[in-house]
Amino acid sequence: MELSAADRPSVGGQMSAAGEVSAAGGVSAAGQPLGRSVADETDLVRRGYDELSYLYRADDARPDKYVPWIAELIARLPAGGSVLDLGCGCGVPVSRDLAAAGFAVTGADISEVQISRARRLVPAASFMVADAARLAFADSSFDAVACLYALFHLPLDAQPRLLARIGRWLRPGGWLLTVTGQEAWTGAETGWLGGQTPMWWSQADAPTYRGWIEQAGLAVTEQSFVPEDDGGHALFWAQRPVEPER
Repeated sequence: MELSAADRPSVGGQMSAAGEVSAAGGVSAAGQPLGRSVADETDLVRRGYDELSYLYRADDARPDKYVPWIAELIARLPAGGSVLDLGCGCGVPVSRDLAAAGFAVTGADISEVQISRARRLVPAASFMVADAARLAFADSSFDAVACLYALFHLPLDAQPRLLARIGRWLRPGGWLLTVTGQEAWTGAETGWLGGQTPMWWSQADAPTYRGWIEQAGLAVTEQSFVPEDDGGHALFWAQRPVEPER
C-alpha cells in the first residue's frame, strides 16, 4: 500500500488538478464535501489497489529508495527471523527481498488483487487479505514489522491503536520500520496513477507519529525525512526494549 510523493497529492488542503483533495475529510471536484464513513474510506483503499495494482508497481520493480532500508533491516534481524510486511502490496520489493534472504515473511494487505500477485511473485512467503485495523497476532510473534507507506491509508484514530498492537507483536529487541506522513493531511484523489478509481489517505504529522510509536512502548532510535518531489515523508526505526534479566 505504499506510494511515492509523485503519486499522491500535495499536502495543505489544496484542490489537485486530478480531482479530490482536502485537509479535512475531502471535497469532490465540484467542491462538495465527500462525507465518507470509515467503511467508505476503507473500501476506497481496497478498491483502489484492486484496480490500480499493476499501475502502481510492476512485477519486477526494484525501487531504489527501498534498497538501503531493506539492507539495514536484514542486518538487524536474527538469521531466519520472522517479519510482518504490513501493507505488503504485491510483495515487491519488501517481502520478496526478505524471503530471498531466508526470513520467515508474513504479508498482509487489504487488496485481494495485491495479495493474489504477492502469492505468485513471492511463493516462499505467507500472505493474507486483511484490514490492518482489525488484524490480530499473538504477542511477541515477530522480530520485525515493516509498514512502509501504508499506515496513512487507515482512519486516523485507528493508527495509534495499530501501532500499540505492533508494539505487542514484536519480540523484545524487535524492530519497527515504518514510513509515515511528515505533515498532517487528509484527502482523496480521483485519477490517481491515471486510473479511474479514487484513492484516500489520512495522516498525522511526524511529531505525532513519533509520540504514538513511543506510547506503543517502542524506543525510536532513528527518525529521518524522506524527500520526494515538493514534499516528503517521515521514516522511523523503533525497537521494543529488551527486558532486563532477573
